[in-house]
Amino acid sequence: MALADLRAETRNDSGIATAIGVLKQRFGERLQTGQSLREQHSHTTTYIPSQLPDAVIFADGTQEVQDIVRVCAEHKVPIIPFGTGTSLEGGVNAPAGGICIDLMQMNRILSVNPEDLDVTLQPGVTREELNTHLRDQGLFFPIDPGANASLGGMASTRASGTNAVRYGTMRENVVNLTAVLPDGSVVKTGGRARKSSAGYDLARLLVGSEGTLGIITELTLRLQGIPENISSGVCQFPSVEDACNTTILAMQTGLPMARIELLDALQVDMINQYSGLDYELKPTLFLEFHGTDVGVAEQIRLFEEIASDFGSSNIQWVDTVEARNKLWKARHNAYYAMLAYRPGCQGIATDACVPISRLADCISETQKDAEELGLIAPVIGHVGDGNFHMTPLVMMDDPDEVARAETMIERLNMRTIAMEGTCTGEHGIGQGKRRFLELELGSGAGLMATIKRAIDPDNIMNPGKVVSLGDV
Repeated sequence: MALADLRAETRNDSGIATAIGVLKQRFGERLQTGQSLREQHSHTTTYIPSQLPDAVIFADGTQEVQDIVRVCAEHKVPIIPFGTGTSLEGGVNAPAGGICIDLMQMNRILSVNPEDLDVTLQPGVTREELNTHLRDQGLFFPIDPGANASLGGMASTRASGTNAVRYGTMRENVVNLTAVLPDGSVVKTGGRARKSSAGYDLARLLVGSEGTLGIITELTLRLQGIPENISSGVCQFPSVEDACNTTILAMQTGLPMARIELLDALQVDMINQYSGLDYELKPTLFLEFHGTDVGVAEQIRLFEEIASDFGSSNIQWVDTVEARNKLWKARHNAYYAMLAYRPGCQGIATDACVPISRLADCISETQKDAEELGLIAPVIGHVGDGNFHMTPLVMMDDPDEVARAETMIERLNMRTIAMEGTCTGEHGIGQGKRRFLELELGSGAGLMATIKRAIDPDNIMNPGKVVSLGDV
């Protein structure tokens, strides 16, 4: 049985046709129904089949999004928000058809407040665009999921990435947001104060809701000062367990690591070949410290002492911008390195997160599953917060191999839940993990569906994702 929850959603053909006609008259050529464009706006970067919207419309501000939503609400037409399209769990699919709202023209940085360390912007701004804009002011936005994703999309999926161990996820870095709700009304969740006890935390309700409760049209985000010293290192170990134990002890010691990423020996082999590196084929940590010159030097010394207790030696440190960029570019290109390692394959990205004390067990048991099932499945992950990805490389025209990969992923999700972890640390639920959300949260999934029903009774906001009204 396929893991992705592609349960059928009822189409409203007459409502869709009417809404397209009204919106076409209002937006002209900014509404398109061509096949190729619709395919581009339903693609997913996983193996979940595409489900196309009936039309794509390009919005240019909160008022326009409001106008579109009001038309769709009147005719009970599904709405699917779209950013850069880097969803990994089918989050931009349109299982009931409808209107895809492309937000990438909403890419203005509205204000930067250096003294307050925050920025207000539209959802189509990407993280790389924001950091380029901030660089001359000595500031940066730290959340780095790898892909050059839109910040609205990152908020919608509660993204994190390599810097999360120090700077947190999107949940901790969204100060407030503005969103258009399913009835076309607009809500702003707060001001720019650094904290608030004023009522329900609406920002956190919408962050991670994957477009099922509303469409984010503005965000205020926390910023950080660019550190005086940034040093990156490569540290190799006899086993995955040694690498994990080093990380646990370093964190218990209070070392303020900015990034600490685990690669198993197979993943190291892949990035060596793809990025022209020559690391030994051993479990490896890529790590980074931020701070003052004196502080970083002390952090490096303490980390080396801890790592040596677990069999590491010859740690390589780099502190030039060029060398650091090469190292982290290789890490961010890991997915492409996987595809190049087995030409013609599809990488089925997984996303598991467990308490860090269970990380080594979870990885080693899942590696045994992959071996038993005859799969090529490298490991890479954000070891500092117990989040890792194991990606089986599958020939999709081989049904038996697809079934074996799904068996591995099923076991992994059930294992993480049994270890008091979660079926997704950062990718989101989308269509791919709805069943596991229900197993993980039990009645909590039902409460989410109750909230969805209250805010979106006609189920027009990104239907078929996370929860559905059929869950209550």
